[in-house]
Amino acid sequence: MVQVLTGLDLIISKSYISSDGGWFMDVFHVTDEAGKKLTDETLMLHIQQELCVTRNKGEISRDREGGSEKGAEEEVVGKEITAMEMSGVDRAGLLSELAGVLVEQECVVTAATAWTHNDRVACIILVEDALKAGPISDPKRLGLMEEQLENVVAAHRGERKRVRVTRLGAGHTHRERRLHQLMYADRDYESCRACDGDSSGAHKKGCDGTHVSVGKCEDKGYLVVNVRSRDRPKLLFDTVCVLTDMQYVVFHAAISSKRSMAHQEYYIRQMGSSGIPSESEKQKLTLCLIAAVERRVSHVWIENGYCN
Repeated sequence: MVQVLTGLDLIISKSYISSDGGWFMDVFHVTDEAGKKLTDETLMLHIQQELCVTRNKGEISRDREGGSEKGAEEEVVGKEITAMEMSGVDRAGLLSELAGVLVEQECVVTAATAWTHNDRVACIILVEDALKAGPISDPKRLGLMEEQLENVVAAHRGERKRVRVTRLGAGHTHRERRLHQLMYADRDYESCRACDGDSSGAHKKGCDGTHVSVGKCEDKGYLVVNVRSRDRPKLLFDTVCVLTDMQYVVFHAAISSKRSMAHQEYYIRQMGSSGIPSESEKQKLTLCLIAAVERRVSHVWIENGYCN
């Protein structure tokens, strides 16, 4: 549902989430991109329909394996496409070299999104056959593309190969959700630190940096997560993506923003576990949430034409 609202370019300024005992209630306070109240009845009906469809998809996908590229997070596209996914060490000229390989393979780039964070990079490039409009269907050609792209990525000594060229069908994972998954798999969070120089999440008065604290709610078996950071578009989407990909279920949440700061509080449990995670797991969760908040910060200007 957060993905649907974000995809419609709506700003979520406040939210209350409760899901326990088989019942749920999610409340979202939204405005348009300019911060104005929604008045278009057609748009509001469309939002209602999209949320109902998404909720039904969520019911169907509950038993599916976590991290699957189908389910409630699907992004429907009109036709089959060829996609290149890559993650690895960021370096000058990398994107240019990747594009050079695609040109040599007679591909036309139709869309591309790239994120860099903590000296790591993840990108998704959608391509078509330059000789004939449409996806690239030859398995040998796809294999050659993947091999040559891996050689570019692996040019950095000791770099892990993380390249995949694939054909995507009528539905595939939301592109920005997938970038979070690629960055998480590449462990870009390991270099994250809180504002005070460690990962404790301690908050200093007047600081507008990213602070994360993870506590316990003993009687219910919840982890209580508090995230305080500068507010910006898609912040809630980014946080929820990472919690989901780390196999945490959100039972209750309260999200609010005041002036330029946002505060998010989550009551969560790890999927399939009734116990409290270890200290090392809580530490990892803290770092991953910091990474989720910070990954997009340097890319807001490129994607939206302005910077918050």
